[in-house]
Amino acid sequence: MKKIRVEDAVGQTLCHDLTEMRDGFKGAAFRRGHVIAKEDIPHMLDMGKRTVFVWEENAGEIHEEDAARRMAAMAPVAGAHYTEPSEGKVLLISDSAGMLRVDTELLREINRIGDLTISTLPDHYPVKEGMRLASMRIVPLVTKEEQIIRAEKLCESRKLLNLLPYKPLKTGIVITGSEIYHGRIQDKFEAVARKKLSGYPGQVLGAAVCDDDLDMLVRSAQDFLAKGADFLIFSGGMSVDPDDLTPAAIRRLGCDVISHGVPSQPGNMTLMAYLGDIPVMGVPGAAISLPTTIFDVMLPQVFSGVRFTKQDLVNLGDGGLCQLCKACHFPNCTFGRY
Repeated sequence: MKKIRVEDAVGQTLCHDLTEMRDGFKGAAFRRGHVIAKEDIPHMLDMGKRTVFVWEENAGEIHEEDAARRMAAMAPVAGAHYTEPSEGKVLLISDSAGMLRVDTELLREINRIGDLTISTLPDHYPVKEGMRLASMRIVPLVTKEEQIIRAEKLCESRKLLNLLPYKPLKTGIVITGSEIYHGRIQDKFEAVARKKLSGYPGQVLGAAVCDDDLDMLVRSAQDFLAKGADFLIFSGGMSVDPDDLTPAAIRRLGCDVISHGVPSQPGNMTLMAYLGDIPVMGVPGAAISLPTTIFDVMLPQVFSGVRFTKQDLVNLGDGGLCQLCKACHFPNCTFGRY
């Protein structure tokens, strides 16, 4: 684009809106793409415009709105939609609940190109319908098209953004503790687990309270599996004390234990395992006494069907320390950013 005197702009094409304020009106008096006519000149001068930006032929440039549309097209996301450009940017809006995944290295590569800027929610963020997931725009009014082409090429073989929908799971809950089994104290975990699971699709098949008995724990889990459970949650007996049998029961069940213990507080003693494709979690007692633990952080990935790796659990350390705020704002906080 080039900047020229209004008087010299007849026949030229505007490359930006000209905004006017008068008599309570604020809006575009002349739109981008308008071909300037001789009769427009007095109006523009009355608006205080002495110069305007017009398109140059064969300049290899692209306007901010066209650039935003191209950026949106290079990063399609099932289960979400992009808005039309407004003030030069497009927004990605969620159409469904799920877990947002961001290729953070690709995001950095694109943002290093020059004029392009893309901001997103964090990777692994739990998403509700209607949430803003990303914003895309260029900084100047126009940029060289070659910058957009570079970003498009980067996205040809890699997916910048993905929204993984939650899958309905049938959940069985196995609660360990002789004091609960014999009625000395009342169980509190089932109500906590049901409340947290109510935010995801599926059903709770039930909760089995077991004595500190290895065979009973295994049988209870097998009963849920026979009923079609595709997610098992164990609670109680999760520490390293000799009489805490839950980790041993999970292993005897035949599970592949990814990790017993994660770099996160609260929820340090969390166990993550799989029985074939069935996720199995051992949840420590902190989930009962605190509003948010690593249990809340891990549930979105479980319900989105992505299998945890050891590296995923190691990555929990960065952002794994809850600040124990008086009023919990999770997930809009530093906790659980991995």
